[in-house]
Amino acid sequence: MRYALLIYSDDSQPIEPGSPEADQIMQDYFAFNTYLTEKGAHLGGEALHGVDTATTIRVRGSEAMTTDGPFAETKEQLGGFYLIEATDLDEALEIAARCPGSHHGSIEVRPVWEVPQA
Repeated sequence: MRYALLIYSDDSQPIEPGSPEADQIMQDYFAFNTYLTEKGAHLGGEALHGVDTATTIRVRGSEAMTTDGPFAETKEQLGGFYLIEATDLDEALEIAARCPGSHHGSIEVRPVWEVPQA
């Protein structure tokens, strides 16, 4: 079964790119990527730019309305995601617990809705 691991972190405490802390986090993510690949669980994933680059669109009737930033006002913001293969939710949670983002933010684990082909 496929699961999305949605990685949330607190953008109010940014980590300076190139700092030892940022370098360590990147090394941790490289190791996590290797783990997923060796396990055969890695289906995809990407890091996202910060919420200050986001645009939200809503269509009501025939009118499209855009606003800068994310829709929700929350402390933690979506920073990236993984798409994984796991046998069940328990395995997906075990994998998510190994994601570096779980140590300084949170990981939302959500099953992918498998839509049957017509």
